[in-house]
Amino acid sequence: MSTQRARPRPLRRLGLVALATGLLVALTACGGGAPSGSSGATGSSGSSGAAPQGGAAQGGGAAGGGEVIKIGVVLPTSGREAKPGTYQWEGIQLAIKQVNDKGGVSVGGKKMKIEPVFYDDESDQAKSASLVERAMTADKVVAVIGGYSTALGQAESVMPDRYQVPWITPGAAASTIFSQGYQWTFGTLTPVSELGYTTGKFLGWLVDQGKLQKGLKIAMVLENTDHGVDYGNGIEQWLKENPGYFTVVFKENFELGAPDFSGLLQKVKNAGADIFLSDAHLQDYITMHRQYVQAGLYHQMVSYGARGPEKDARDALGDAVTGIFAGIWWSKNLPYPQVKKFIEDYKAAYGREPDSWYAATAYDAVRALVTAIEQAGSLDKTAIRDALRKVELKDSLLPGQVLKFEANGQLKAPFVIVQNKPGGKVDIVYPADAATGEVIAPIPKK
Repeated sequence: MSTQRARPRPLRRLGLVALATGLLVALTACGGGAPSGSSGATGSSGSSGAAPQGGAAQGGGAAGGGEVIKIGVVLPTSGREAKPGTYQWEGIQLAIKQVNDKGGVSVGGKKMKIEPVFYDDESDQAKSASLVERAMTADKVVAVIGGYSTALGQAESVMPDRYQVPWITPGAAASTIFSQGYQWTFGTLTPVSELGYTTGKFLGWLVDQGKLQKGLKIAMVLENTDHGVDYGNGIEQWLKENPGYFTVVFKENFELGAPDFSGLLQKVKNAGADIFLSDAHLQDYITMHRQYVQAGLYHQMVSYGARGPEKDARDALGDAVTGIFAGIWWSKNLPYPQVKKFIEDYKAAYGREPDSWYAATAYDAVRALVTAIEQAGSLDKTAIRDALRKVELKDSLLPGQVLKFEANGQLKAPFVIVQNKPGGKVDIVYPADAATGEVIAPIPKK
């Protein structure tokens, strides 16, 4: 557990302020085109076409000739992390298209359009690392955005310092990535340990509100990754600081991508816990909760960490996801005008609203990079890296509305707790001053 926790900025403090000028003005002035990988994809070095697989392609990029700024993007759009990776790629394409539609990035007095060089790492760690290396060396990009999931992000994270190219991950937040002393690594996700800590704080708040009894027993099952370690450490840190609220009676790890959790869930059942907390990626969440329901388990509160409101889960499990809560890095229910505009633009581009938090953190990663390039005034990678260290987006989509990297390159912003409600509704239920609906606690027993 990291002891260097800086308390995130409160949500409401930056509530409904007026929109800042600058880049957001540019974005809001742009139309919502169709920056998908299947249409309008152009670029000088790659192919256009749907669902780029294992090779380079461009989306939402620069059209025509002239000088361009090449940005590498390495994400999974196939394999087990395909859905979240695709959503992040969509957020990146939307941001790039909006910048290009406005004329491009201002660099030393001239406008230059962005040309993304996209690679699908197929959810494979070795490919993910090698493709980042390829983008940084062969493609000579000025920066790379990539790394969805702890495993893929860790694989990519060794490359930026080796080749001295800025790298921003919009989808990996494990402390092991940001505790290595890397100088070229940045991330738009608040640490996972803070997710665990916020989860503990939320449950304690429910006790204080009289919705849960004090002294309830918790069962924790955590994926066997640094993401799982950080999540568990965050919860236990809060429990240590607030003795008497809860007791952990069961804790065990599971392998990422395991096909069968029935044995683990039987142990959870035998533990007699009142609250079930898991830390799982999307596919494991769906598999585990299906088996949870089949095993007839019930707990007063259930969470799968940062996963819960995804459409795929509701499509697969139906009403069985009702009551599940999640701590997430962004919610479409945040009451900021820039969030409303982002949702409108995203829907115009892709025909649907953003699914959970994935696209928003990627969208803001592009905006942070564009701001850094403009502040650097050149395409010198060291100058861009130094500018990233000073970037402060005051109209960020993320909770608190400010995107600013800490000394280790990682963002520190608040989490919001959302809960699945009947009929497909999802509400922010914590913190209370940002809530869009009443929390359901305890979950009714069926």
